[in-house]
Amino acid sequence: MKRLLPLFLATALAGAAPLVPAQAETAILAGGCFWCVEADLEKLPAVREVVSGYAGGETEDPTYKTYERGGHREVVKVDFDQSKLSYGDLVGIFLRTIDVTDPGGQFCDRGFGYSSAIYPLDEEQARQAKAEIEEAQQVLDAKVVTPVEDPAAFWPAEDYHQGFYKSDVRTLTRFGYVTRAEAYEGYRKGCGRDARVKAVWGGEAFKGLPKAGG
Repeated sequence: MKRLLPLFLATALAGAAPLVPAQAETAILAGGCFWCVEADLEKLPAVREVVSGYAGGETEDPTYKTYERGGHREVVKVDFDQSKLSYGDLVGIFLRTIDVTDPGGQFCDRGFGYSSAIYPLDEEQARQAKAEIEEAQQVLDAKVVTPVEDPAAFWPAEDYHQGFYKSDVRTLTRFGYVTRAEAYEGYRKGCGRDARVKAVWGGEAFKGLPKAGG
C-alpha cells in the first residue's frame, strides 16, 4: 500500500493549508464528534495542527449535511512532529480518548458517521495501528471494535467547525447566546464523553495527554 496521494490532492483542491514540512507526519482518525477529538489531540506538544473533516466515503466534497449519506465518518487530520511523537504512540493516545468497544457511534452520537476508525496512509502506519489495537485489547481484556480501514481521501469540514471548542464566536442555543466554546463544553459534558471514557479505560483513560479529558 503506497502513501495515498488523493489525500493531499483532495485537501489542496478543497482549499486547505499547504502541505506540512517533510519532518511532519499525518494521521487520519475518526473518534465521533470531531470537535472533541480536535480538542483532545491539540493538547499534545508534538501536534502542529488538527483539522476537522470527513473521510471514508464514496462521494466528493462532503458537507456536514451530506457526509454520512456519502458513507463518510467525521474525522480529524493530525499533522505532528514525528521526531517527538511516533504514529503508533499517537494512535495509542487517541484510542484512550474514545470508547473502543462501541460499534454504533460514540457516546450520545449514534450512527456510522460517528463511529470510530483509523485511516492509515501507508503499510507502516497500518502495522503500527494494528499493534496499538492489539495492545489495547490486552489492556482492556475486551474486543476493540475500532477498525483499521483502507487509506481514504480527507475532506476538510466547514470553517465554523474548525477550532469550535475554543472559539469565542457567539451562537444561539436553547439556553440563549453563548460562545461556541461554552456550547462545546455543555455538549461534551451532556454527551457523557469523559465519563464513558473513564468507565471503559479506568486509569488508562486519556493517558498521554497533558491534561485529562476535555
